[in-house]
Amino acid sequence: MPSLLPVLARGALLSPFKRPRPDAPFPRTPLTLPGVRIDLPHLAAYERVCGFPTGVDALPLTYPHVLAFPLAMRIMAGRAFPLPLLGLVHTSLEITQREALAPDDEYELTVRVAELAPHRRGTQAVVVTEARTGGRLVWDSAGTYLARHRTTAPAGPPPAEDRAPLPALAEWRLAEDVGRRYAAVSGDRNPIHLHPLTARLFGFPRAIAHGMWTVARCLAEQPVPAAVHLRAEFKAPVLLPGTVTYAADGGRFELRGGDRTHLIGRLRPEAGAVTRGGPP
Repeated sequence: MPSLLPVLARGALLSPFKRPRPDAPFPRTPLTLPGVRIDLPHLAAYERVCGFPTGVDALPLTYPHVLAFPLAMRIMAGRAFPLPLLGLVHTSLEITQREALAPDDEYELTVRVAELAPHRRGTQAVVVTEARTGGRLVWDSAGTYLARHRTTAPAGPPPAEDRAPLPALAEWRLAEDVGRRYAAVSGDRNPIHLHPLTARLFGFPRAIAHGMWTVARCLAEQPVPAAVHLRAEFKAPVLLPGTVTYAADGGRFELRGGDRTHLIGRLRPEAGAVTRGGPP
């Protein structure tokens, strides 16, 4: 796995010179890393930070994203990637898992940029990740990452929300260091997550929680089918420290804070799915 520190440093140095736009050329060659084995102490550290039970015989649904993160950063920190790495914001995520992923299996990971697309606040990239074991595609994801900039051709107003609020199940008080603790296990050291001073450089009043941490934290509160499709949208940043309300019902879940919805998500099991262990 490529070392993250020099990759992130390169991305930071190149960021001021990037001029994002939806029609910019972007790298289309995928990166593939075969023979990936799970580091069990690292897996346990990830589970603890996100609230998953440790020692379960299946990987958390979001963990392959962390495994492939260095590959994604190698692409997104490169000169050919048109969006600045610094300040990128995760806006949505889709994951399809076809079977439970065993911690003792060997995986092949592939990451590629699928497209650039306009957004009402700038330009976003769609990054696709795939995990295979024994030649089978067992897990894939598509994540969108937004570079905020002025645009004269917005992609339209934000979609209207027409749904009843989900029943609140828990209230979480999030510490100021959540972003730093998640960065330590995920490798995602985007400065918007680490400290109020660095977050302010990108227009945030305080550090914000990683989108991948918020969705993982919600999944840790519910049973997740082995064969499942996840769709999550990161609607508003979660400021740190802060208090959020976790709500869920029938596969749908969300995080709310005051009158703002931070995250909405939905799990859809596939035929023949079984569930891994988790909180009742």
